[in-house]
Amino acid sequence: MTTMNLIEATAELNAAQTVVVVGHVSPDGDAFGSMLGLGNALIALGKDVTIAVDGGAGEYVAFLPNVDAVKKELNQGEWDLYIQVDTSDEDRSGLCGAYAREHAAKILNLDHHATNTLFGDVQLVDPVAVSATQVVFAWLTYMQVTLTPEIAVPLLTGLVTDTLGFRTSNVTAETLGIAQALMGAGASLTEITERTLDNRSFQAVSLWKHLLATVKLREHGIITADVTREALRSVGMSEPSDAGLVGFLVKVNEAMIAAVFKETAEGRVELSFRSKPGYDVAQVAFELGGGGHKQAAGATIDGPLEEARKRVLPLLKDAARKGALVIA
Repeated sequence: MTTMNLIEATAELNAAQTVVVVGHVSPDGDAFGSMLGLGNALIALGKDVTIAVDGGAGEYVAFLPNVDAVKKELNQGEWDLYIQVDTSDEDRSGLCGAYAREHAAKILNLDHHATNTLFGDVQLVDPVAVSATQVVFAWLTYMQVTLTPEIAVPLLTGLVTDTLGFRTSNVTAETLGIAQALMGAGASLTEITERTLDNRSFQAVSLWKHLLATVKLREHGIITADVTREALRSVGMSEPSDAGLVGFLVKVNEAMIAAVFKETAEGRVELSFRSKPGYDVAQVAFELGGGGHKQAAGATIDGPLEEARKRVLPLLKDAARKGALVIA
């Protein structure tokens, strides 16, 4: 991301009055953080802002300022500018993104994934950034936007969640400096960490009881688990989720790469990948039509579960072998 990118993005924003901001399907803390951090900033700048993501917002991010404004679907509206955040390709923005693209005059692509396809009319893509919220912070800083708690809390949420509490290998002194600035603007690191990393519902624990029975430690340090529709139904969940299990599995001493396979109602399989430093799962996700960054990535592919596993495991084994050479 260069100064020219910032100049172009700011020019498009200044020319727009109506703006729609959309994140990726199955949104995480960084997707919500960048949507709401940027959306709240644009509202403060006097823009007419729509924020949307497929399925809307759940309990996980209920504490974020203005979260009630997040729409779960788009079926009406026209906008001067569409900003797609934290999404490496157009398709991963889901139905909300597809509608926004068809009904917006310009598209701005704001992201931090190295696998970003550089779609859109203007790109604010920084693969060195630890989160999309860091890219939003850089843009707001360039525009000299005053940080408020409504902006700072979502932005710090993205930093915390995408770095697993500032523990990933891409965290730098600059990352901590940004966190300090956001804390100075009213964001509580203690509250955000507790709400996003340290809390888990009883429903999630109940799901884990089913999922742990499927866990397998495979060759090359690959650990896997399955989320079946039956397991989800048994705990009253409808959407595919591992309730954070993939992040737990990658902490196993013998594991280098963790993968969770989640059945969807449509017969497809959602994939969540995590890896230890030195092991790159982003390229695996990209080959499967998804995206992410080296230590956290994902994709959605055709099922059934067993066929998906046959397709994915060889790619993960290759990534594990390459990672072992890097580590050595």
